[in-house]
Amino acid sequence: MHITDAALLVAAGLAAGTVNAVAGGGSLITFPALIATGLPPVPANVSNSVSVFPGYVASVAGSRADLPRGRELLALLPTTVLGTIAGAVLLLATPARAFELVVPFLVLGATAVLALQEPLRRLVGHPRDRSPRHRTVAVQAMVALGAVYGGYFGAALGVMLVAGLALVLDASLVRVSAIKNLLSAVVGLTTLVVFALFGPVNWAAVALVAPATLVGGYVGARLVPRLPSTVLRTVIVMFGTVIGLYLLWRATG
Repeated sequence: MHITDAALLVAAGLAAGTVNAVAGGGSLITFPALIATGLPPVPANVSNSVSVFPGYVASVAGSRADLPRGRELLALLPTTVLGTIAGAVLLLATPARAFELVVPFLVLGATAVLALQEPLRRLVGHPRDRSPRHRTVAVQAMVALGAVYGGYFGAALGVMLVAGLALVLDASLVRVSAIKNLLSAVVGLTTLVVFALFGPVNWAAVALVAPATLVGGYVGARLVPRLPSTVLRTVIVMFGTVIGLYLLWRATG
C-alpha cells in the first residue's frame, strides 16, 4: 500500500471515530477512503465494518458515565446481536443494489424523525405515557431494526439509532447517545466476528483505520456531554441530512 493511501486511511479513521461518537455516520468517511485506495465495494464495506469497531468501543468508554443502570439495557443486547447477524448474512447472501436504493430514504427518514421528535411524540404519545410493556416492545423493535441495518450497511447507524431511540425512550439526548454508542459497539463486534469468518476483509486496511477510530471515538464521546441538547440534535440532523443526500446521489448517479 502506498504511503499516501496509508495516510488517507489514518486521517479518515480519526475523523470517522469522532463523528461516530458525536452524531454517527463516520463510516461514510472511511468507506469512500477505502474505495479510493482501490478496494472493490463489497470488500471495502466489509473491511469498513470491521475497522470502525474499536472506535465504537472507545465511544462507550468515553460515555460510560451517561449509560443507564439496570437490566433494561442488558435486555437489548441479544436483540442487537441477532439483528446484526441477520443483516450481515443478508449482505453476504444477496445483491446490494436494491438495498443501496432503500438506504438513503431510511437515513433521511430517521433524520426527519429526530428533527420532528417533539411533534411526533405529541402525535403518537410520550414514552412516559405508555405502559411498561408497550415501551419495552417499542424499544426492542427499534433496536432490532437498527441492528439489521447496521449488520447490512452500517453507515449512519448512529443517526438511525439516535432517531429511533429518542422517540421511544424517556431520556435525555446525551443518555440516548450513550446507549447508541453501546449498541453500536455490540453491532461492531458482531459484524467483526461474522465478517472475519466469512467476509472478504482486507486486514492491511483494517490495521490502519481501526487504531485511528479508537482515538477519534474517545475524543468524540468526551465532547457530547458538553453540547446542549439543542445543539447536539441540530448537529445530528444536519449530518444525517448530508449523509442521506450523499447516499441518494451515489445510489442514483
